[in-house]
Amino acid sequence: MEKRMEKVWAALETAQLDSLWVTTPENVRYLSGFTAPEDARVLLQAGSATLFTDSRYIVQAEEESPLPAFIWRQGDEWKAELKRRLEGVMVGFEASNLTVAALEELKELGGLNWTSSKGTLEAVRRVKTPDEVSKMRRAAQLTDAVLAEVLPMLVPGTCEKDVALELEFRMRRAGADGAAFEIIVASGPRSAMPHGTASSRQLEDGDLVTIDLGAKLEGYHSDMTRAYPVGEVSTELKRLYRAVKEAKRQALESARAGVGCKALDAVARDYLTLEGYGQAFAHSLGHGVGLAVHEAPRLSFRSPDDEVLELGNVVTLEPGVYLPGVGGVRLEDMVLILETGCEVLTGSAEVDL
Repeated sequence: MEKRMEKVWAALETAQLDSLWVTTPENVRYLSGFTAPEDARVLLQAGSATLFTDSRYIVQAEEESPLPAFIWRQGDEWKAELKRRLEGVMVGFEASNLTVAALEELKELGGLNWTSSKGTLEAVRRVKTPDEVSKMRRAAQLTDAVLAEVLPMLVPGTCEKDVALELEFRMRRAGADGAAFEIIVASGPRSAMPHGTASSRQLEDGDLVTIDLGAKLEGYHSDMTRAYPVGEVSTELKRLYRAVKEAKRQALESARAGVGCKALDAVARDYLTLEGYGQAFAHSLGHGVGLAVHEAPRLSFRSPDDEVLELGNVVTLEPGVYLPGVGGVRLEDMVLILETGCEVLTGSAEVDL
């Protein structure tokens, strides 16, 4: 925790902030360890950090967080405490999280000077500690085990929603906090929708089924996508699948510390373009994973040229191709970035088509 806070204070200094009112739930949990971050805030001020939450969480805050806590019992007590601590001080607020209404409420506190801050703590969270990596590795292993248990359901007549429900149920029974996000099960023509969440459609012979899933464990996420055939699939779908699989393989081979995020996206995108699928690759190659399922860094053709992968990043590599009326394929692994390559954290086997 001490090393983590050293990075936090350095980030505030870089952002020229004396204080920061932290409202983003993932940042609150990162700083405090508190498992109800939606109902809490953290005040960073002059080398100290304080957890703010209400009287429902007296015991929980004491048990979970090493930070001193300010517990309010009446609705406006936290405002009076902020004013007492921060009057005359320039205070940062998290612009990417705070609503206009919440900001107006803060500005009603006379004597406080508020300034916009964006990405200050998210930049610290990019590089994962060994403990964070361990949690995501275990979340990935749990996901792998549950997917293997459910694969026998992929037969004609099974409903997409039933597959998704079974996956989430088994994740929770295996110890997960829950699914990392709404599980995607998209079969047949529906697999051409990158975010085709599970529907009432029944699997049919000849379908290719996209399953995008992940577990949340101790606040940290895993993220993985696989595609599986139901019976014999068409030659066109086989060609599409093989192209995506090769694009991911090339991206995995190229991923290492120091590689540009935009350049790594180009590895997969250029290959799919050569195969005739460039226009059908409708999203970025990947994203960071941690306390949020989508966080920095972003591996995209839109990424700045100077944004590079760092030792300790955990990111996804997930090329995908989507052909309306035909179907689609996305294959995704979550990887830990190393100096000389990457470690694949998601271990579910892929089929050969």
